[in-house]
Formats: sequence, structure tokens, C-alpha cells
Amino acid sequence: MSINVKRPDGTNRVVITGMGAISPAGVGVKALWDAVMGKQCCIAPIERFDTTDQDVHLAGEVRGFDATEHGMTKKEARRFERFVQYAVVASDEAMGQSGLDMEAEDPTRVAVLFGSGIGGIEELQKSFKTLFEKGPKRVNPLFIPTMIGNMAPGLLAIRYGMKGECMDIVTACSTGAHCIGTAVRDIRHGYADVVLAGGTEESVSPICLAGFSNLGALTKAEDPLCASLPFDVRRAGFVAGEGAGAVVLESLEHALARGAKPIAEIVGFGSTGDAYHMTAPSPDGEGIARAMAQALAEGGFTPADLGHVNAHGTGTPANDPTESKALLSLCGEEVGREIPVVSIKGTTGHTLGAAGAIEAIVTALSVANDCVPPTTGFAEADPECPVNVLTEPLTGYPQKVALSNSLGFGGHNASLAIAPFCRTAQ
Repeated sequence: MSINVKRPDGTNRVVITGMGAISPAGVGVKALWDAVMGKQCCIAPIERFDTTDQDVHLAGEVRGFDATEHGMTKKEARRFERFVQYAVVASDEAMGQSGLDMEAEDPTRVAVLFGSGIGGIEELQKSFKTLFEKGPKRVNPLFIPTMIGNMAPGLLAIRYGMKGECMDIVTACSTGAHCIGTAVRDIRHGYADVVLAGGTEESVSPICLAGFSNLGALTKAEDPLCASLPFDVRRAGFVAGEGAGAVVLESLEHALARGAKPIAEIVGFGSTGDAYHMTAPSPDGEGIARAMAQALAEGGFTPADLGHVNAHGTGTPANDPTESKALLSLCGEEVGREIPVVSIKGTTGHTLGAAGAIEAIVTALSVANDCVPPTTGFAEADPECPVNVLTEPLTGYPQKVALSNSLGFGGHNASLAIAPFCRTAQ
């Protein structure tokens, strides 16, 4: 039986052939997956800096990270900000799994779409201090190219010799999902054969914690196990996390031609705006519901086909009811209350610009392995969130399609429809 490499509309099918991650669970996709499936809480007291004067003392840090232990030179580790280092480590893993040989590729057909919500915030904070204390002549001459967010895709392109489109898409906490979704469209319509896509963030820093905390977005809980509580009635804000997620995406035709093994297929992408508020999601959930509907429809699915939702699920008072309303609006009250829902932020905290990519990886593994992970931290259901939040892994559960949702400040909504790879097009 031959494999149909095209969608019914004649465009290219897009598959994931490599994945890489660095997260508060550690370095590698396996560490992330084991932590999520094992309901591990990777949130702990902050070690990187003194939090005595801060209102918040917990975060999802990447602890003990040394870039030179993960394939980077001392010069690279010295010059690259942490958000770039995270992107490189995750991308090296994804490239390794994909088996992509850039020497055998047309580099102009290989693109990089990799974003960061905040970029080099630590270099920015450090250089302001230098400017005010020591004067302008003492500011690092590499301050600008070190700090700006587009250095992640730029340096990844240099590292691997990728000469196609090279972009940093920034939509706050939906950055990773928007980078992946845009990459899917590029491949689907023939602008690239391969795209390295994802998101990265180094948000555990004094200035970020102060800003988010003063905004009222962060929980001030002192117990790590009671801090990040997606969909739980006790939730009081998100926990800052950091890391990166990277995926190698290819047209199915290209992947099969070089003998690659698809992990999962991205069948649809929905992207909408709320046009409502600077930081709050539209409380009716209309925007994210519309994005979810777009993603399913683009893949040729209906809400009745939905296996589970990997929710944005930040554990803030506003986000979780909004997503709950969106799911019930999409599927109807009765069906919407039954569809399994997971948020991995109880394990990792909220990794901001990296979240959409890290969560897409978990969603891909979920559909590939016929399972749905539990939500770490969830214990007491909230009547305002009447959805089926899992407290234990659901296994032996084949799915046609799942959705991975991401929402960002400014009213940005993204939803990725991810399906198990099958030989025939949907």
C-alpha cells in the first residue's frame, strides 16, 4: 500500500521527525516526558539569585545547567545568552533524532522559525546596571546582538547551515505554538521542505519576577506542591519556568524520501486574536474556541474526533475558566465535560515563550503512545472549570487527533492539531 504524501486539497502533509527539549525536568525529551507522566513537580525555591526582597520565591529553573556539557564550546557559552543556549541544546537533540544531514540538503529549502517571548532579559538587566554604575563606555559591545530575541533563530541557522526563511515570531506565551504553526504552513504550501521550529525562554530573573508579581500574575505560594495548580479551585497565579522546545518538521514526501521515521503529524493550525485586553483573555473564550475549531477543520476533523486537549492551563484565576468555556463552546456541554484535559504547567511551571513548543512535544508523544498525561497539582475541582482534568495517566487510549493550546498577553491564541502518523491522509 502506497503512502499518500498529499492532503486532500493537494498541499503537503507535515510530520515531526525530531524533537528536543530542555525544561525544569532536565535536559532531553525523555526527562520531560517521564516527569509529566510521573506527576513530578519540578518547581522549587529559586537558586540562581537572592529572592529575599521578592514576593515570589519559587520557580521552575533549569538547575545546574552548563552549556559546555551539552555540545557547546566555552566561547559559545560565554557569548550566547541562556535563551540561546537552551535553544541550541534542544535543537541539537531534535536534529539528532531526525537524522537530517544538512550536507545532503539544499540549505535554501531548510528554514528556522524559533521564538522567544522576552529574549535576553538577563543581559538587558545586567547592562543597565553597568550603564548606570560605570558609564556607557563599559557596556558590553556585544550587548545588542546578545540580547535581541532573533539571535535564537539566527544562531541556529548559522550552527546548522540553514539558509531558508529565518524568523523570530513573538506572541508572548503563544510564541512557540505560533512558530510551529507558521512552519507548518510554510511546508504545506511549498516554501520550505524542512523547518526547525520552536520556542525558548530564560524568564527566571529578578526583573521578570518583579514585573509579573507586581502585575498579580504569579502565585506567592511557598510550598512547591501547592504553587502551580492548573484548573484547581486553589489556584492563585502561575509559576515562572524556563527552557526550550524544538521540533524538526518536514513534508511527508521529503521525510520518506530520505528514510526518516515520522513521530506524529501536525494536521491543523488555528490562530486568532481576542481584541479584548492587554493581559486578560476574553472571558467568553470565543477567540481560543475559534482557534481550536480552525485547527480541527484544517485537519479534516470535527470536535467529535477530539481525543484530548493539552491546555494552556496556567493556573491563573482568569485563564483556566476561559479555556474551559472555550472547550464547552467547541464541543457542547455534555461532550466537552468528558474530553480529557491536561496542563503540564504543574510539572514545569509556565515556560512562557517556550511553553507552546514544549507542550506540542508532549502532545505529539501522547497521540503517538495512545495516552494522555495527568495534571500535576490538580486535586480540587473548580465549578468554574467544569472540564475533565486527569489526575492519573490515561493509557491504552488511541486518538484520532489532539489539540495543544497556547494563549499570550495581547490576546494571541494558537491551537495545533496533532495526530498519530498514519499512511493515508486525513
